[in-house]
Formats: sequence, C-alpha cells, structure tokens
Amino acid sequence: MKTIDLNCDMGESFGAWTLGDDAGVMPHITSANIACGFHGGDPSVMRRTVRLALQHGVALGAHPGLPDLVGFGRRDLAISPTEAFDMTVYQLGALQAVARSEGATLRHLKPHGAFYNMAATSAPLAEALAEAVYKVQPELVLFGLAGSQLTKAGEKLGLRTAHEVFADRTYQPDGTLTPRRQPDALITDSAQARAQALRMVQGGYVRTQAGQEIAIRADTVCLHGDGAHAVAFARELRAAFEQAGVKVAAA
Repeated sequence: MKTIDLNCDMGESFGAWTLGDDAGVMPHITSANIACGFHGGDPSVMRRTVRLALQHGVALGAHPGLPDLVGFGRRDLAISPTEAFDMTVYQLGALQAVARSEGATLRHLKPHGAFYNMAATSAPLAEALAEAVYKVQPELVLFGLAGSQLTKAGEKLGLRTAHEVFADRTYQPDGTLTPRRQPDALITDSAQARAQALRMVQGGYVRTQAGQEIAIRADTVCLHGDGAHAVAFARELRAAFEQAGVKVAAA
C-alpha cells in the first residue's frame, strides 16, 4: 500500500498577529512544521503549537526561516553558507528545547519560504543546511523540494530525506515551483489541487505550468494552512487519499 505524509506549516502567528487556523487544520495532517521565530512564531506560539500537535498525535518538525518577520521569510536574502548553518542550528535548538520541555522530541525539519527555495537550487546553501541538521540531530528527517539540491545534500550525508510536493502550487519544467510573484503560481481550485496531489503520489508525475508532464517523487505533500478554505481543503485532501487506498502517515 502506498503511504503519504501530509504536512502543514504551523505556529506562524506572532504576538497579537494571528495567521491561519492551526487548531482546525491540525486534526487532518500527520506532520506539523513549526515556525521557530525568525519568519514567524514566538516562544509562546511555539509552545502552544507543540501542545496542539501532541494532542492530535501529529509529528513535530522545525520550520526555520530567514530573519525577515516583515517579509514573512519570503524575500531572498544574500546569506552565506555559514549563516545558513548558524541560523538553522539556532532555530532548531529553540524548538528542540520547547519540545523537550513538553516531553516530546522532534521528527523532522523543513526550511521555510525563501530559505527553502534558495536551498532547493543552491548546493552550498543546501549542504550547509543539511550539515546543521546532521550535527544537531542526525535522526531527523530532512524535508526538501522533490529532486532538489537540499534532498541531494541530505542523502549525501546519510540523513533520511522526504521529497516534498505541493498540492496547491504550479511547477516549472525543471521541477521547481512557480515563483509566487508570477501569475498562476497558486492553484486556488480545490478539486484541481486534489487531482494534482493524487497524480504526484499515485502516478509519480506532475503537469508543469506549460502543460508538459515530468517525473516527480512524492514522500510528503504540503498543504498551506493560511488560506480561507484551509480546513476544508485539508479534510478533503486526506479523505481523497484514503478513498484512493493511500495510507496517510508521518514520513
């Protein structure tokens, strides 16, 4: 039986600012990527999100981003591999401590936003990020864009990796995601997004924005929890996998 993980970025609220419906989405996913304070999240939000994930039996993961609260970590910053290593260690350590204080351990790490996309295409950044995971907690599963420099770097070090695909994003011919600033980067029709997810998981391919089909490996599917219909989509996507005979479980 085919198995797939459903992951979602969580704990991205900050202070008085609330983003997404974590409580509504959490029951329908298997892995939670918890913001560590650089692009979103704060100490109290991190703790609340860890507790919420534990309540629903959802695997805990660190979600480190670039130090850019104003831009929500979605703007490229000219960081060096050394800086990538240091900011990953710093954020991973912060969430490790919160999880430990709640009697829990982390299972995975997935970088956020621009940090994720930069590591997907830059081998030096990917290697630095993977090395940080290896040196801090080598048993973690490293989530990265399917077939990217990040998954390659993790595998080279002997880390377990999860090749990630996106239900609600369009793809380019090289397997990268269409940048958010471009038209049609997001798939807003839920039926279309579910169909794409099933094709990637069951068929092993995705149709690019230009209409061509490319092979893709799918170990975990990302769904975004900050959309207007995020809860309904999470519920429907999980149901679609289960109805298709795909087991949903943490990577």
